[in-house]
Amino acid sequence: MIVIMKPNAAPQSVDSVLSYIEKHGLQTHLSKGEEVTIIGVVGDKTKLLTDNLISFKDVDRIVPVTESYKLANKKFHPEPTTVRAGATHIGPDNLTIMAGPCAVETQDQLMDIARAVKKSGATILRGGAYKPRTSPYSFQGLETEGLRYMQEAGKEYGLATICEVVSQEAIEAAVKYVDMIQIGARNMQNFILLKEAGRSGLPVLLKRGLCATIDEWLNAAEYIIAEGNPNVVLCERGIRTYETSTRNTLDLSAIPVLRERTHLPVIADPSHSTGAYKYVPPMAKAAVACGADGLMIEVHNNPACALSDGPQSLTFEKFDRLTHELKPLCGLFGREFTID
Repeated sequence: MIVIMKPNAAPQSVDSVLSYIEKHGLQTHLSKGEEVTIIGVVGDKTKLLTDNLISFKDVDRIVPVTESYKLANKKFHPEPTTVRAGATHIGPDNLTIMAGPCAVETQDQLMDIARAVKKSGATILRGGAYKPRTSPYSFQGLETEGLRYMQEAGKEYGLATICEVVSQEAIEAAVKYVDMIQIGARNMQNFILLKEAGRSGLPVLLKRGLCATIDEWLNAAEYIIAEGNPNVVLCERGIRTYETSTRNTLDLSAIPVLRERTHLPVIADPSHSTGAYKYVPPMAKAAVACGADGLMIEVHNNPACALSDGPQSLTFEKFDRLTHELKPLCGLFGREFTID
């Protein structure tokens, strides 16, 4: 449930309510707006006498929260969250682009890609050092060596860095090298990994599972936030449907639905959702029009020779063309987007 305080409630009144709730063994989550303060309550509400709570000074009303996710719920936190990663941020009013190869292959390759995506407006370098692949015989990533390359490329070109993690050991390695970690679609409901990500101290990008509902996705985010890490970004990367023309189906409707249900930033991945480079630009533009806070796009110096997901990767030229086409679209929707 949430306790909504009266406009301009006195700080002493808020403190009294917080103290009463916490004294009964429940957790509180405080959200202060310009005029109204909201107190989210997490735990066994049977321990509280709501009739007593409503009588506290400056309490306006008590609203039950029926959804199973609380901390990710917009009712708990009406203002949109901004998540910082390195020197950049993901949230309202700007468009953040994460770009880079599906898999880190060599140091020289990553340096070339980092230079190109930075020039075209990306602020976060993406690259896979751990690659959970459908086939055990496919390239699985450079692991720690790849993380070192990510760190070096990020520092060289002033980019924040993000890498997928697949285990506790991978998280322990990643925190030494990158600015943000990613939980991939296959691990969206790996609850042990979600908890470890929540304890990592780094912001977390949480991709939607292949067949996950939005409520299941938000409950997965709740696992991370419940560990004390509020810096979660949701990534719509396409879901499995009956359609076979594209790799997955990008659920654009999820973006406005999430805008209504959660305060967390939402980005879209038009690369994994379509599986074909020619569909990436139109779906990227559509995602921005639907309200996405950012995009994750695969870019490669030579897609034909990529060790992972070459068919969906943009060349440097195609990526640069896309970002220049996105710039006026961002202006139309009131978002800032800068290209060097």
